[in-house]
Amino acid sequence: MRKIDRLEDELGCKLFIRDQSGLSLSDEGRSLLFDVEQMERLSFNIFRRASLSTDTQGSVRVAVTEGPGNFWILPRLIDFQKTYRRITVDLSCAMQQADVSRLEADISIQFERPTNPEVIVTKLGRLHIYGFVSEAYRDAHGLPTSLADLRNHRIIKQHGVQLDETGYARILGLESLEGIVGISTNSSVAVLYAVERGAGIGFLPTSAIALGAPLVPVDLGINYHMDLWLTYHKEFRSSDRHKVVIDWLKRIFDPKVHACFRDEFIHPVDLVPLMAETRDIVGFNGYVAPKPV
Repeated sequence: MRKIDRLEDELGCKLFIRDQSGLSLSDEGRSLLFDVEQMERLSFNIFRRASLSTDTQGSVRVAVTEGPGNFWILPRLIDFQKTYRRITVDLSCAMQQADVSRLEADISIQFERPTNPEVIVTKLGRLHIYGFVSEAYRDAHGLPTSLADLRNHRIIKQHGVQLDETGYARILGLESLEGIVGISTNSSVAVLYAVERGAGIGFLPTSAIALGAPLVPVDLGINYHMDLWLTYHKEFRSSDRHKVVIDWLKRIFDPKVHACFRDEFIHPVDLVPLMAETRDIVGFNGYVAPKPV
């Protein structure tokens, strides 16, 4: 509040109306807002253009959700950096969506399709989600035979800013998940680990088994999907290093090459032979969580 008061004193006008409900913009504040947003946009353009280069060297900031970032992009990034030794990929893996128009990242891979006309948007593929348990959980508790039988099991729930909080109950056809959720976490890595340790039923990408996770699919006749959108500011079309990274990201998510990203649903077991080569090259080998002790 003191910073707002100081700003108003310096400008010589009241930007906000203060009442019991909090702060709201005054007429003067609303009139200044457009100009301030224009100033911000122009300043971002200056910084963005300063980072453009016709040389394939420098840093490229890529923001992506945690699962695809850790388990799909990162293993392939190792070979990429061997080929393009002068490009540094700054990979940010988080569920918080980055706004490329505000320079929060150069390139973003996200579940929500951007509507800003200043950015370029390309659909990379479709991420299909399915229920899984560990072999130990199946042997100890069996598998649910129907949606109603889910109440006799435990669910590991992932929550996050890009995830639909009501989606679980709606997709599973339940009024609520009360008494069913054993663990709720914002981390897809934690979900995978908890499933592998036999904590319950977790919902993971259909590619989990194909990539080497020793899991058992839970066949309840339901699956869920989210589209993956690649987005970047249109001015980065003039930057060679950004074009290299963008083209590379499109290749590693190409549904024609990687069946798990096709629009049509493919059962996790059926994906195994379709992704055998991918598993041999960049499967789950080397991760701690898939091989708990």
